[in-house]
Amino acid sequence: MPLRVAEVEARSVLNRSGIAEWTVNCYAGCQHGCVYCYARFATRFSHPNQPWGSFVDVKINTPELLSREVRRRRAGEVFVSSVCDPWQPPEARYGLTRRCLEILLQNDFRVRTLTKSTLAARDLDIMAAHRDLVEFGVTITTLNPNLARLLEPAAAAPDRRVGLLAEAKSKGLRTYAFLGPLMPGLADGEEQIVQLVKAAVDAGADYLFVDRLNPRFGVWGDLKAMLLRHHPELLQEYRAVLYDPIYRHQYTIRLRDAITRVLSRYGLEERARLCF
Repeated sequence: MPLRVAEVEARSVLNRSGIAEWTVNCYAGCQHGCVYCYARFATRFSHPNQPWGSFVDVKINTPELLSREVRRRRAGEVFVSSVCDPWQPPEARYGLTRRCLEILLQNDFRVRTLTKSTLAARDLDIMAAHRDLVEFGVTITTLNPNLARLLEPAAAAPDRRVGLLAEAKSKGLRTYAFLGPLMPGLADGEEQIVQLVKAAVDAGADYLFVDRLNPRFGVWGDLKAMLLRHHPELLQEYRAVLYDPIYRHQYTIRLRDAITRVLSRYGLEERARLCF
């Protein structure tokens, strides 16, 4: 879809977060346009009724703000980023994430990143120079490239993300994989979970997060449209998984049991965390 990129100025950049002590987001909105993305809530007032993935606000003053804010904050863990992909396509032009990484690491903040973009390889040099302060993560939802294009239209292909994880590990970084959300009827089968886990571990992931599909603000419209066009037979299943409390509970138990069996089979119980 057409993308609108706007340059804006932020009032703050180093903000409190429930994911980590601090978070930094150099962008609002995300060009990846993932149909399941929870981050829509962050732009519900600034971009009402605009399709997710069709806009990105570039916070052009984030490095300058961050340089001042790190001097007033106690060094702690920073998640980069919580409501956008820090290496989405506009980052290639603006380089805001790279500059903010330099500032954080030079001031002894611990950094945990998460991405679906191979542009992150550009900045592995900065992170490797401060490897004791960095954990580098990659989201992998499916290994099927055709399914990935439906779910995450502008993100890197799954095999390239696995390769990025391996490259980060080769630089001496502590790495992890976020596996999910596991999509009902499409990527939540036990054999599919095996393939995801094996790919992540073979690429050197030190630990794993695994998540289910969750009902989030604004997600149902995009999910429904994708299902009606490509998998109409699963529409009622998704509606039940998301909005029928009894069915969702039963589904969650089945999914948790399948994930637990896979982790046990490979001796990974201590290296994985279920996010539900």
